[in-house]
Amino acid sequence: MPEGHTIHALAARLDRAFAGGPVRASSPQGRFAAGAALLDGKELRGSQAWGKHLFCELEADHWLHVHLGLIGVFPVVPLAAELRGADPGRVPVTGTVRLRLLNQTHVADLRGPMTCAVRTPEEVATVEARLGPDPLRPEADPGTGWQRVRRSRKPVAELLLDQRVLAGVGNVYRCEVLFRNRVDPYRPGRELRESTWWALWQDLVTLLPLGVAFGQILTMDDQVTHARAEIAAGGVATYTASLTGERLGEHFERRFFVYQRTGEPCRQCGSRVRSAPLAGRTLYWCGRCQRRR
Repeated sequence: MPEGHTIHALAARLDRAFAGGPVRASSPQGRFAAGAALLDGKELRGSQAWGKHLFCELEADHWLHVHLGLIGVFPVVPLAAELRGADPGRVPVTGTVRLRLLNQTHVADLRGPMTCAVRTPEEVATVEARLGPDPLRPEADPGTGWQRVRRSRKPVAELLLDQRVLAGVGNVYRCEVLFRNRVDPYRPGRELRESTWWALWQDLVTLLPLGVAFGQILTMDDQVTHARAEIAAGGVATYTASLTGERLGEHFERRFFVYQRTGEPCRQCGSRVRSAPLAGRTLYWCGRCQRRR
């Protein structure tokens, strides 16, 4: 399932391609024909993400709400030169497209979403009210997540996937930040130290923007240091703008501390990385390193 950094990157990508002008909306698949008709020809005023939810504001108080779920994709692709400004019917459709957004320079095809709906502003507010703080939103209050954690008997590894506690965290970030902070994934939330919660939050605040910038999850210390230095030097914006969302970024080698490394030696202590199902996903952790409360 795409994690929160993917949706924030998607929101920015949609704005770069479509914001400030009218969009042609259609449903080649046909399942969203009525919704697409409401959006067709409307100006896209702006897009935003809250966790794994995408909200696009169009004129006339219409909001497009998308949740990609497990298999959804929504790439934003520049049109080939010969198709720019062409009749929409000339732009080929590949696969089963629930919603197509199109203008003279770009096409965005939504496939396989869990949610694709037109919402009112009130309905958007209702969805957002159910979500926990998002580390990528500057106004986020991690204290609201802590209040849920400190009262819960559930393992902290389960709570991190609860979108009412933290919005946008998925299985990769869950496993990696718990390892990076040496936290016992099975520690009940009510036994977690508040200082540990804040350390986890700050780590996510550091890591998630790197995912937005590079289109891939970065958690290894050397890669994080390198990525932050590149961003500080101002040389990443062009690379970020070149990403379409069709595939993961490839700027860095794909490697992690524990994620999908069952039975392999821990990179820190050498003991075997463990795995077990928890909250519907496979948890990966090091039993020797991760003992912090």
